[in-house]
Amino acid sequence: MEYTIYKLEFQTGVHFGTGALDEGAYIFHADQLFSAMYIEALKLGKAQNFYEAVKAGNLLLSDALPYIDKQYLIPKPMIYVQTDRQGESKQKKAYKKLKYLPVEKIDEFLTGNMNLESDPMRGFGQMQQQTMTHVRKDEDTLPYRVGTFYYAPGCGLYVIIAYQSDEELYLAEELLESLSYTGIGGKKNSGMGKFQFRKGKPSPELEKRLCEKSSRNILISTALPAEAEMEAAMDGASYLLEKRSGFVASVDYAPEWRKKKDLYVFAPGSCFVNRFSGDIYDVSDGGNHAVYRYAKALFLGV
Repeated sequence: MEYTIYKLEFQTGVHFGTGALDEGAYIFHADQLFSAMYIEALKLGKAQNFYEAVKAGNLLLSDALPYIDKQYLIPKPMIYVQTDRQGESKQKKAYKKLKYLPVEKIDEFLTGNMNLESDPMRGFGQMQQQTMTHVRKDEDTLPYRVGTFYYAPGCGLYVIIAYQSDEELYLAEELLESLSYTGIGGKKNSGMGKFQFRKGKPSPELEKRLCEKSSRNILISTALPAEAEMEAAMDGASYLLEKRSGFVASVDYAPEWRKKKDLYVFAPGSCFVNRFSGDIYDVSDGGNHAVYRYAKALFLGV
């Protein structure tokens, strides 16, 4: 597989849902990116090509992860770390609070020597609550709040694309370009989530860890092994499960808004001895067509 990086430079605030409208996240997961790209592929008449490339493992997506200037951050590995200052509560709290770290700091983190006096995510951006109104015919206007994240200058999200050939890469770039005008996340009809995407140059450390297998492999996408892979994947793994749910964004699926089936997946940062491929799962629930949940795996060797 070949790897390339795309930096998403957001032109507006973003709302990535967490279950409460007045809250929000500053990253989004690979399954959200796949769904958004699939909708763009439907518009362009390329949905089947996109689905088949991803299903076959010829085109893979990472979560959208933070970057700060030229520094790429990755999820904190779910590995127990013994630090030289293990008894210091301040150090223990800093390690527990840490969510993302620069890829160049992995070895320092794993040996317990990473300096956590300064949070790597400090200055990344700011969450605000934006007041909007809902106008209903012949009824009072209702105000509500939307959790909106604004990235600081020079900060944003990056996505790693793994591809087998230039054909898959060109397809991914075409869909990303289309998506950049539509926007990603919630409240797109209010102008949120629009971005410019630029091809980034992976650091030597990131490129090395993408290409090499290790005795520990950190997951950088939400993923779920296929049934035949599950037993081997669980051997020696340290992980968290995350429930993925939501509503079907299709007017053809059912006359009313319908929920997708819940799917529990491994969270990014989960660590595995044995790599697995994962799959795309149908999470439709009685509607008129299939609804796909991306749960393919992309790893870094740690």
